[in-house]
Amino acid sequence: MLTSLKWSNEMSFYKFVATGAVTLLLSVSAAKAADIVDTASSAGSFNTLVTAIKAAGLVDTLKGPGPFTVFAPTDDAFAKLPAGTLDNLLKPENKKQLTSILTYHVVPGKVMSKDLAGKKMMAKTAEGSEVKIDGTSGVKVDNATVTKADIDASNGVIHVIDTVLMPKK
Repeated sequence: MLTSLKWSNEMSFYKFVATGAVTLLLSVSAAKAADIVDTASSAGSFNTLVTAIKAAGLVDTLKGPGPFTVFAPTDDAFAKLPAGTLDNLLKPENKKQLTSILTYHVVPGKVMSKDLAGKKMMAKTAEGSEVKIDGTSGVKVDNATVTKADIDASNGVIHVIDTVLMPKK
């Protein structure tokens, strides 16, 4: 009986160590999960968006706890803007307008594509007005098409769009 008790104690010890190791790995992995800004920065196709986020002073906000849903225009989407528009928006004196445009791309909460599928709705943006979402045939946000959905971040989700959204105000 002493040997079975010893073996049982050893197994409990190993289970304890294994459970601790798994917990530690999960904690480290969660701690390393990238936020919205870092996820966009590392993707390589949102350089213009990240530049605009920095110019508008929104980095700390989008690195915050969220959760946020960001409809993120690609560099190609920004390139479709009329000539000079982006350069003008990035000027310090136009920070308020740039902030308005960027926050129009953000919806508070974490909205996954499955939540949008088959539905038409309006969603209040961080800018304050509403954006039209149509998930009946793919997903459209105002006049933009979601080209890639559900890019997970530690503080929300990114949906890639092909057009820069403009607030109606």
